[in-house]
Amino acid sequence: MHSLLVLVAFEVASFAAAATGVIFRPGDWYKQLNKPRWRPPDWLFAPVWTVLYALIGLSGWLVWLEAGIAALPLSVYAIQLLLNAAWTPIFFGLHRPGLAAVEIMALWAAILATILMFHPVNAAAALLLVPYLAWVSLAAALSLSIWWRNRSKTLSQGAR
Repeated sequence: MHSLLVLVAFEVASFAAAATGVIFRPGDWYKQLNKPRWRPPDWLFAPVWTVLYALIGLSGWLVWLEAGIAALPLSVYAIQLLLNAAWTPIFFGLHRPGLAAVEIMALWAAILATILMFHPVNAAAALLLVPYLAWVSLAAALSLSIWWRNRSKTLSQGAR
């Protein structure tokens, strides 16, 4: 029973990172941006992120099951969750695609570090994060592309 409560806690922490997406919505500003043709359709983001957040929570729980409060691996895990939560307010809230592009690269590195630290503890936990890394790789490319395509517009709006 205790481990199931901890699983719920990991899932709640994971989905808490998604809460910024409820607060900071794309809106008209995003619709007006020049975006690449290869971007995924807008409707795809919510279901993909829902699955990824579930996998992220499960991954952390598996490491906890194996190692308890493994200080360094779970600290890096927490950092990647915080970076995940920060991207949406930077991009959609502050309208800062350049800063969001830098932030998502830090997120990508934190996810990779989490995978590398989880692997010796629980290989399955590390593998559960690979789709997350792949999706964030796409999101990083999209963020960079949006920034690049709109840099003159965003720069004229106050170095955004």
